[in-house]
Amino acid sequence: MAELTIGALARSAGVGVETVRYYQRSGLMPEPPRPPGPGSAGGVRRYGPEAARRLRFIRSAQAAGFRLDEIRELLALDATRERHRARDLAQRRIAALDAKIAELTAARTALSRLAAACASGGDGPCPILAAFEDSPGACGRNPI
Repeated sequence: MAELTIGALARSAGVGVETVRYYQRSGLMPEPPRPPGPGSAGGVRRYGPEAARRLRFIRSAQAAGFRLDEIRELLALDATRERHRARDLAQRRIAALDAKIAELTAARTALSRLAAACASGGDGPCPILAAFEDSPGACGRNPI
């Protein structure tokens, strides 16, 4: 892979340039030096294959639900090969996803029940609207 500008690097991972810069400011990605020579103050930084790999890793970890602080730890663990800590982080992420799935399933069940009640065409206020007015957590936290 040839060296890339920040724009090409960002496009290769499906992110914006500002996302790459944010990762650099937060310490997730190193910022390459400007090229030496005349007019180097405005020189274009170049990113190699390792930067592209690291950016893909960050995006994949985010897609799996990891927070940036967890991704930072995973990147550090990658250098040390501490598999047990990486496994612990993954198991915590799985538990959080399971909790979110349970919450979404409860919300779906409650909303399905409300939609069925609404479809029955009874008199009075719409059960969906009434549930949202009466329930502090809507249908996800306090299923009706």
